[in-house]
Amino acid sequence: MSDNIHIKLTINGNAHEADIDPRTLLVEAVRDTFGFKGTHIGCLTGDCGACTVQVNGEIEKSCLSLAASNDGAEITTIEGIALANGELHPLQQAFWDEYGFQCGYCLPGMLFAGLDLIESNPTPNEAEIRNAISGNYCRCTGYNNIVNSIQTAAQRIAAAK
Repeated sequence: MSDNIHIKLTINGNAHEADIDPRTLLVEAVRDTFGFKGTHIGCLTGDCGACTVQVNGEIEKSCLSLAASNDGAEITTIEGIALANGELHPLQQAFWDEYGFQCGYCLPGMLFAGLDLIESNPTPNEAEIRNAISGNYCRCTGYNNIVNSIQTAAQRIAAAK
């Protein structure tokens, strides 16, 4: 008899299921079981944001949650942010254009924080952006290009409406 449990997740719009150890973290299942390597394992304490995903539309640091507790959930990873036609989301494009990333490790947390902010506040100022990303660490950029990227994306998204 196995101690594993069976879970089903919808990840980036596609159904996935597996038998996992009940102690498996959501970040481990997303990366190791289902192969979405854009979700990173960082601090494992919820401080850095490298493991950020959306669970049922809400931002979650996936290192703080067991995969089993998310059985049946809809998960969006950084790979699922791109538009349906395969083009980069305007926020992803802005990060590219404004040099908002270097190594890319912090990107899941920064992108999801930026998306969440722009959705609730289409014209954020610098202080609002810095507050929104404050739960994420970046060791490469000094944050200025990240802030510029989110501002640029907000402007482009507003102009496209």
